[in-house]
Amino acid sequence: MFLHSPQDRIVDIDNTAELFKAVFHPKSFVSLDGTDHLLSKKPDGGYVGELIASWAIRYIEIPPERDFSTKNQVVAYLDTEEKFTTRIKSGKHYLISDEPENVGGNAFGASPYELLAAGLAACTAMTLRLYAARKQWDLREVYVHLSHDKSHAEDCLNSESATSKIDKFTRELEFVGDLEDEQKQRLLEIADKCPVQRTLESVATVETGLKN
Repeated sequence: MFLHSPQDRIVDIDNTAELFKAVFHPKSFVSLDGTDHLLSKKPDGGYVGELIASWAIRYIEIPPERDFSTKNQVVAYLDTEEKFTTRIKSGKHYLISDEPENVGGNAFGASPYELLAAGLAACTAMTLRLYAARKQWDLREVYVHLSHDKSHAEDCLNSESATSKIDKFTRELEFVGDLEDEQKQRLLEIADKCPVQRTLESVATVETGLKN
């Protein structure tokens, strides 16, 4: 595959044409209008990468995807040769979870705790959207900024053990829309009622067994 920009000041189109004629099929030529020789703009580099991958995939033998069928809501698969990289199927959706490189992972996806925080953030945004729509408030966009860490229980007034650590989620909300201060305050209160938060604050049980 040959890619060339009409604005390329380093390699002339004639050079590209000579190379194109010299090679055998399969071959293709793509004009990258508006780019420079080094693809210095990030969107241009991303576009070229996707273009090459789409073109080359026809000529590369790709192993079949592993079957992720399950009767449960979620299934996760990990090949130990891929360190911590875990493929997940949730309903019809696929995603990847991983650990950062500094703890031995490949950093190919969000960590399990990041997925947990993402679930809380998404549920918060959806809950606020539903409430504002029911109230017919002018809420156009919602940003949920969320962090997770473990804090010593002695920092929390409702803790019974001062030596243990508890999970702490810090959440900041950002609204776009024509909202009164009272409406924003009410949305802050509604955020605490999101279903995922209630699940995190409740006592959950996990039953584990071997699959037949």
